[in-house]
Amino acid sequence: MIPAITGYWQIETVTLSNGTSKNYSFSETIDYIEVADSLSGFRKKLKPRLNGTYITSKNLERFELKVENDSLNIYYTTPFDNWKETVLRANENQLIIMNKNNDIYSYKPYEPISLE
Repeated sequence: MIPAITGYWQIETVTLSNGTSKNYSFSETIDYIEVADSLSGFRKKLKPRLNGTYITSKNLERFELKVENDSLNIYYTTPFDNWKETVLRANENQLIIMNKNNDIYSYKPYEPISLE
């Protein structure tokens, strides 16, 4: 699953631990996730522009990947907080992550909007 995490991801669905879910047909931002060979990386919010470029935030979330008890966990560290998420699925078509509250975030690969 690790190689599939790197990429441009668009939120598709959030399912809360209480069973309620929200579908996102459109989102102004996408996540860019990059994993290095050392199992460290970062996640950054991007705002796609119509000309194919991105507006990037100056903030990024650094992380370390660890395999623990047959699970792939992401440990984030920022100047403001530390937290863990668990990767439930990662392939070329889907990224599914669960946070500490058991909320599940489903992503699909970002596809730029074509005006042609």
